[in-house]
Amino acid sequence: MKNILVTGGLGFIGSNFVRLLLEEGEVAKVVNLDKVTYAGNPENLTDWEDDPRYLFVQGDIGDGDLTSSLLTTHEIEGVVNFAAESHVDRSIDSPEPFFQTNVVSTLRLLDAAHRFWAELPSAGRESFRFLHVSTDEVFGSLHSDDPAFRETSAYAPNSPYAASKASADHLVRAYHHTYGLPVVTTNCSNNYGPRQFPEKLIPLMILNALEGKSLPIYGDGGNVRDWLYVVDHCEAIWLSLTMGRPGETYCIGGDSERTNLEVVDSICSILDDLRPEGSPHDQLKAFVQDRPGHDWRYAIDSTKIRAELSWSPKHDFTQGLRTTVEWYLANLSWCEAIADGNYQRERLGLS
Repeated sequence: MKNILVTGGLGFIGSNFVRLLLEEGEVAKVVNLDKVTYAGNPENLTDWEDDPRYLFVQGDIGDGDLTSSLLTTHEIEGVVNFAAESHVDRSIDSPEPFFQTNVVSTLRLLDAAHRFWAELPSAGRESFRFLHVSTDEVFGSLHSDDPAFRETSAYAPNSPYAASKASADHLVRAYHHTYGLPVVTTNCSNNYGPRQFPEKLIPLMILNALEGKSLPIYGDGGNVRDWLYVVDHCEAIWLSLTMGRPGETYCIGGDSERTNLEVVDSICSILDDLRPEGSPHDQLKAFVQDRPGHDWRYAIDSTKIRAELSWSPKHDFTQGLRTTVEWYLANLSWCEAIADGNYQRERLGLS
């Protein structure tokens, strides 16, 4: 593929994916369409702004005229849809924006892609791909001894966020089975790594600990997640886009199940080593009232993508977490800009 449209490419996973494509020289052009919401940070890709292979366009995936124009003008051969509202707590407080972005706007993006694809010559239709990035949360919650989620697991979303992503997954599937649009869906486990917005568990704990603030842990901290380093995820997405079979789903996991308490303890231990002046950081732990409907455990069985696409994660959790902590320590100005909202004011012309 030469020309790729990435949606939501200023976010955590999206920006890491764009960086991977440009750094590895995988494509001729990356068009990054991003609405620049609170979690879309232009600073994630400022070092690529002058590269002729990269084009940033501020806009909404729900704007059918805009997406149709981008697809046609840049002769797009692959779409990777990261654009989404993704924070469970926010979805509990206010569900409607999640369905507007994750369902309605995704439908409009699919419709634009289908109309563009239908007009391509036969060779172009054969090679075109639409990859939809989803989550393991669509499958619901596991008990401690349940087998991990796989591509055949039943959907059972438990939060408004998960329900909105499940709805989007079904739309993507329907566009393949009804219209023949060559789609691929990926369902991933919890991502971590550089440039993650600080409302998520790992960056929140790192930054709170550095500031001497409490480290809030839901319930007793026993909830389990399968942690996937973001660059490993991005490599799996690229393989799924270029080598995956149309109409198929690929589950992507890090094979690194940890309780939330274990994750926080690991972060504290790394910070004790790297920033001993704040030690012991685990004294900041604070157990708080559990999240409503908090899923107990997520785990991914990646057998299919390992077998079909020869993918496997390159980072174990211990290595990946230390790399992540080191990145945040080396990029505190990035964190401060988010904390005080400077990047948002600059976007709105208020600086």
